[in-house]
Amino acid sequence: MTKQQPLRIALAGGGAFGAKHAAALRRIEGVEVAAAVSSSLDGARRFAAEQGIARAAGSLEEVLAMDDVDAVVLATPTPLHAAQTRQCLAAGKHVQVEIPVAASLPDAEACAAAAERTGLVAMAGHTRRFNPSHQWVRRRVAAGELTIQQLDVQTYFFRRSNLNALGRQRSWTDHLLWHHAAHTVDLFAYQTGSPIVRANALQGPLHPELGIAMDMSVQLRTASGAICTLSLSFNNDGPLGTFFRYIGDTGTYLARYDDLVTGEDEPIDVSGIDVSLDGIELQDREFVAAIREGREPNASLAQVLPCYRTLADLERQLTAAPVGA
Repeated sequence: MTKQQPLRIALAGGGAFGAKHAAALRRIEGVEVAAAVSSSLDGARRFAAEQGIARAAGSLEEVLAMDDVDAVVLATPTPLHAAQTRQCLAAGKHVQVEIPVAASLPDAEACAAAAERTGLVAMAGHTRRFNPSHQWVRRRVAAGELTIQQLDVQTYFFRRSNLNALGRQRSWTDHLLWHHAAHTVDLFAYQTGSPIVRANALQGPLHPELGIAMDMSVQLRTASGAICTLSLSFNNDGPLGTFFRYIGDTGTYLARYDDLVTGEDEPIDVSGIDVSLDGIELQDREFVAAIREGREPNASLAQVLPCYRTLADLERQLTAAPVGA
């Protein structure tokens, strides 16, 4: 494949994040979304028609057998991520898998090992690394203009039933620790440039039907001494999403997705940070660039593996100290 040839990417997953990736990939020059695959052929056909994708497939195996597919973006249900990542790599396809890479440390390690064996580009969808608001903070840290003392994060949703981002019934159950906490655990180490050396967790009562904790609290400390307090809830009836407060030695900054303000709520212009304000697009651009340039991407499976080791440590704590103990 030369730079003049289009990069042909298949998109697996016809849900909300599949649509985000389809829109992002359309904005990247020299990229062709070659095929779409969903949980059924009918679903793949509907998604392909909605997104202007020429070809629909009934299974990932069908896509992986296509000679004219160079890479795959996996926006499929969490329980499928690890196995599908390894499938793509075994078939000789570059792969980007949405967060979380896996819901267990052994599966995450197996994916990273497969990536190392094949030498293919294997990237995780840790989008916070790419949001311009967080990039702005990282540049100040890199320039020596800011040292992060504390990161305070709220990740709040209202999901007392098993619905997805589109309000549709899920066939699998989302998880505060392995999915939503993963964003912040990875971001904290990435932004401070220091490994996490201590992690603590508490969780509230388990949902009687879903069997998951609906509320969770996580504390982290890096080797550099920075601390992070993360509050997560599926019970929050109010503003939804994730809100980050960076407290540093020279300033305080609040990041709300792609918006950034000072501690006094003064807006900071991040429009010139990158070529887009869309974190998903910037993530996809990094995936494409790494393939074309034959290099390791930001948020490679190897780079994010420490995050999953921390999550496994937190899970052990929560399992050893159930609610009421």
